[in-house]
Amino acid sequence: MQMQDPPPLTGETPDRGSIAPICNPKGSPWQQDDDFQSDCVEAIRSLGDLPEDICRRIHARMPLRDAARLACVSHKFWRSWRCYPKLDLRQETLGLNGDLISKVDSILKNHSGVGLKELNIELSSCDKVDSCYISSWLRIAVTAGIEELSFFLPHIPEEEENYFPCSPLLNGSENSIRYLDIGICAFRPTAGLGHWSSLTRLYLSNVRVADDELEGLLYSSDALEHLGVLNCPEIVCLKIPCLLQRLRLLTVSLCRNLQVIDCNAPNISIFHFSGSLVSIFFESALQVKNVEMDCLESGQSNIVLHARTKLLSYAPNVETLAISSPNEMISTPMLPSKFLCLKYLHISLIGDEAISPAYDYLSLASFLEASPCLETFILEVRQPYMKHDSVVEDSSHLRWLPQQRHNSLKSVTIVGFCSAKSLVELTCHIVENAASLERLTLDQYFK
Repeated sequence: MQMQDPPPLTGETPDRGSIAPICNPKGSPWQQDDDFQSDCVEAIRSLGDLPEDICRRIHARMPLRDAARLACVSHKFWRSWRCYPKLDLRQETLGLNGDLISKVDSILKNHSGVGLKELNIELSSCDKVDSCYISSWLRIAVTAGIEELSFFLPHIPEEEENYFPCSPLLNGSENSIRYLDIGICAFRPTAGLGHWSSLTRLYLSNVRVADDELEGLLYSSDALEHLGVLNCPEIVCLKIPCLLQRLRLLTVSLCRNLQVIDCNAPNISIFHFSGSLVSIFFESALQVKNVEMDCLESGQSNIVLHARTKLLSYAPNVETLAISSPNEMISTPMLPSKFLCLKYLHISLIGDEAISPAYDYLSLASFLEASPCLETFILEVRQPYMKHDSVVEDSSHLRWLPQQRHNSLKSVTIVGFCSAKSLVELTCHIVENAASLERLTLDQYFK
């Protein structure tokens, strides 16, 4: 059997000598090299007699580039390619040089629309894309009954805006889309977008969307389970309505103008937050079990202090807690409040600057004293320059806290262990009071 020339990516019948837009034999990564031809001949011979629906299933499970290559050498797989269900149209996936926008446009326009379920377009490396392209691509996706849509537009100067057109989504897509991930654009949803009955995951990254616009969309998405709001500068007050009964995971990250998170969804169990501290309210705080909090800005972040003094007001039953602070300035106070359900605690004190010499590592025993069910404690610190008092210079007068029995604590890991006196005191306190301790790991920090 001789290899055929690549069929065109059009609706016409493939004929000899036709060249697909993505199959340029003069240097394109999609071209048929000798190794591919020799391997493919045997594969096509063995698959050629299979029913077309079986070939389509096999084709759908192949990586995108391999699937496109196979379509270039087989009429049967060419027909299957036009129904390929998962199009991942990113620079690194396509491996194409030149005008990515025109190639994406060609691939989508020559897809039949049948069977397309997942579409991922990322144009962050391109120049600004004309809105007519975006509208056309969205209409193709909507017509196909797309279920998962990920769309990232090019990076442009902040004073300009890429608009993500909402009108193509008014063609019934709200009944099919389960996953929507859009980024680097202005997104202006209106009340006319209808009821998003199937949407379970919504992620907005580097998106300009106002408080009321996002709130309106959320009111129309009562099936939502995951919500991620990442670097959305126009959001000041993030309101989560109570009708989101299925919402389990809430991620809020680096929204620089955010002041308030007001969550009325009753079943949030996982809360991830990063950025400058804001006011946080959970109407049904008892359900929150897993909390991650990162402060990525240098200076007086004091997010560890916040976790000890404020967290219990909106997550009293937290079981897993991870906190990251680049430069904690205020030591952790001893308080009567308790983390009665906390079993896993991970505290990272790692930043570009040295931890403040005023910070007392021994004060972290406040978390241990407040957590009777704690089983695992991990502490990461970085001391590029020793500014704390060193136990090497003065090992006398080590402080000892009143006896506190940590009867559930089984595993303790301290990464970045050094001779800082208060860190040695914390370690000694743990060894003295954790009768059930099974493993203690002290390690240096090499990064």
